[in-house]
Amino acid sequence: MKKVLKFSEIDCANCAAKVEKGISKLEGVKSARVVFLTGKILLEVEDDCDIPALIKAVEKEAKKVEPDCEITEK
Repeated sequence: MKKVLKFSEIDCANCAAKVEKGISKLEGVKSARVVFLTGKILLEVEDDCDIPALIKAVEKEAKKVEPDCEITEK
């Protein structure tokens, strides 16, 4: 299943790459791509993935790099 999330407060492409690396390691995530220029996170996740829990986990990973980061569903 594909999912698109929006982010704010990631300040540079290097930070976006660090966030992408962290998100890619989350359980249920097949692939992740953080597109700094558009402010989107493109995810391919398992079909039985708990989306609300995944969003919280994605935000937790993002906050490790950018503490002010906010993640929302598109």
